[in-house]
Amino acid sequence: MPDMNTIVGSHDILMITLDTLRYDVAKLEEQHCPNLCGSGTWEKRHTPGSFTYAAHHAFFGGFMPTPANTDKASHIRLFHSRNTGMKTHPHTWLFDTPDIVSGFAAEGYRTICIGGVIFFTKKNPLAKVLPGYFQQSYWRMNFGVTHPRSTENQVNHALKLLGQTAPDEKLFLFMNVSAIHGPNHYFVEGAREDSVETQRAALRYVDKALGPLFSAMRARERPTFCLVFSDHGTAYGEDGYHGHRLAHDVVWTVPYREFIL
Repeated sequence: MPDMNTIVGSHDILMITLDTLRYDVAKLEEQHCPNLCGSGTWEKRHTPGSFTYAAHHAFFGGFMPTPANTDKASHIRLFHSRNTGMKTHPHTWLFDTPDIVSGFAAEGYRTICIGGVIFFTKKNPLAKVLPGYFQQSYWRMNFGVTHPRSTENQVNHALKLLGQTAPDEKLFLFMNVSAIHGPNHYFVEGAREDSVETQRAALRYVDKALGPLFSAMRARERPTFCLVFSDHGTAYGEDGYHGHRLAHDVVWTVPYREFIL
């Protein structure tokens, strides 16, 4: 585990949620995703929520997906609210605010959200809650699930914002990638329904589209600590289930990676 007390304050922080990505799909495409997996492999974890809204509240509260094993030694939190009465690891970063986003802001970070799925649209009060954690938040129609180049559009907007950010300014950049969420059948020519195969194709597209963002973060003055993971999976007919917001292994089991650029 990295010592987050040395990471926070010295590194930019990039958090990317690959919305609805299944763990099995991520593993199948590992060799075809050089940007996401060029220096490692996906870790199998369990999400704290079965759909976007619930899962992201947990993430912003410091509850990242939990290792999918019974080894307590590996269940060390990166972030933890201070003064809860619970024992914490020396490498865990403790925050005094209601969430990690405002906690990073208190440490001098500029906090930016680039939304993707409906809960980041800011089109109604409910959809303003998650982006409301951030000092700056953005959503456009071409960032959403129905646009076939959504990730490219999100990345291009991020690059524009990076160009407006001083190289020595501490940055917490969060991106909710929408392309893997349904509908994703248009990533496979002729497909009429979403499936494991169309999600695999969507993931390959996302990996390629994220390349310029990783390159831009590498070019900044300080190193970047990256957290990349899925918020939940989705069912494509397994045991009769379809979609998410339900208790099935393909929904609860998610891929997770942390690495430094």
